[in-house]
Amino acid sequence: MEEAEYESVLCVKPDVHVYRIPPRATNRGYRAAEWQLDQPSWSGRLRITAKGQVAYIKLEDRTSGELFAQAPVDQFPGTAVESVTDSSRYFVIRIEDGNGRRAFIGIGFGDRGDAFDFNVALQDHFKWVKQQCEFAKQAQNPDQGPKLDLSFKEGQTIKLNIASMKKKDGAAGTPRTRPTSTGGLSLLPPPPGAKTAALAPLSGEHLSVGGSVVQPAVSPSSGGATVSWPQPKPATTATADIWGDFTKSTGTSGEEPPRRG
Repeated sequence: MEEAEYESVLCVKPDVHVYRIPPRATNRGYRAAEWQLDQPSWSGRLRITAKGQVAYIKLEDRTSGELFAQAPVDQFPGTAVESVTDSSRYFVIRIEDGNGRRAFIGIGFGDRGDAFDFNVALQDHFKWVKQQCEFAKQAQNPDQGPKLDLSFKEGQTIKLNIASMKKKDGAAGTPRTRPTSTGGLSLLPPPPGAKTAALAPLSGEHLSVGGSVVQPAVSPSSGGATVSWPQPKPATTATADIWGDFTKSTGTSGEEPPRRG
């Protein structure tokens, strides 16, 4: 089942005049000055409608809307609508009845803006008709349509303007160099007011406490990671004796001085 064609309204002008025109003797075109412009044959409303690709110029009564005459337009510009040579407000249209009879009459607008809208409405409609025909051809033969060429032409270049960005020292993404130490583990001093945390020795290192080597405790399930650090052993007797010399006051002995009788 074919889709029904809907009739759309393109333009409506409430005031238009109809004139009887003399037959054209030469091909130089119609002239509105040859018409009796002060005595129009009919006055009413003009309405332009479209049904499919055909536009219809309808002359109707202002009050009742009764159709006085209509001119089917299948091409614009063309013989169905012609402009006069001496004015932009007057046109010659070819009207038809349902019995195949045709006649040429003149129409005119009192305002130039109405004449302009009449002309533009017909132009826009047939621009749309032309686009629809091109789309239909492309749909039938998609390979024959124009292809987008993105290749470079001879001598054509592309200029890229990349703003230079200076990175500051210590900015995010900039690696910092670590100071190299000649031996052992180099640690930075803690910040003021911070508590000194107990540091575990690195894997494979040993700590000497009181002359004995202590190895860090390793958990079997931790994959070799240090779990805890043993507390240092109590100081031996020899060590206590060494530090004991400093516990005594200088110039005093452990014995009580003799009493005088």
